[in-house]
Amino acid sequence: MQFFKHGEVEIAFLDEGEGEPIVLVHGFASTKEVNWVSPGWVTTLTGAGRRVIALDNRGHGQSSKLYDPAGYHSAVMAEDVRALLDHLHLDRADLMGYSMGARICAFLTVRHPQRVRSLILGGLGSRLVEGVGLPQTIADALEAPSLDQVRDPSGRMFRAFAEQNKSDLKALAACIRGSRQTLSREQVALLSMPVMVAVGTKDSVAGSAQALAALIRGGRALDIPDRDHMLTVGDKRYKAGVIEFLNERA
Repeated sequence: MQFFKHGEVEIAFLDEGEGEPIVLVHGFASTKEVNWVSPGWVTTLTGAGRRVIALDNRGHGQSSKLYDPAGYHSAVMAEDVRALLDHLHLDRADLMGYSMGARICAFLTVRHPQRVRSLILGGLGSRLVEGVGLPQTIADALEAPSLDQVRDPSGRMFRAFAEQNKSDLKALAACIRGSRQTLSREQVALLSMPVMVAVGTKDSVAGSAQALAALIRGGRALDIPDRDHMLTVGDKRYKAGVIEFLNERA
């Protein structure tokens, strides 16, 4: 594992393989290991001849923990990814994010389109432009005295997931309160690089992949059959679709 500093925030990241770089940005309450290493993404992408770079978002994993929601604005977290590109002296890279990580990648791409060769939005469809998917009540669940006292099903799921990953619950509560921004349809329509939107057909969080892809010139949707928001991440059809997309882009 490696680290770099973006302002006062220390960011942990991994950098493996050789070839054209792809940067991976994980979802809420996850880490680079949980989202990308354990499900086999790093192995799949390095095996396909890619240099794979993945970071722990601020508030997650081995990166700095902040407790002010303002520190987790999607545009602020996008600048962490841009700073990582700068740190590694990369002018451009492919980007793939999942859920909150996809939102971060979208914000980075809108602000710095020249840095993004192609964009893969996993676990995030139309809710990029018409409202965030995860309810803010998850923050209350994270701050509850114990898991046993959480009654909301979504909150209970994320509280258990966060505890399993030994996460900082207070930092995650601040993150979900601070990272609830959307982009406009007009902003998304300006994207000119290849974009793929990959969402599970049983995902009740992400919104429609087809609706978002239709807003983007050259955008395409990838349905992941019979997968919900949590199970899409490691699906072999998702991996195969991404490799095909990257190869076509090349």
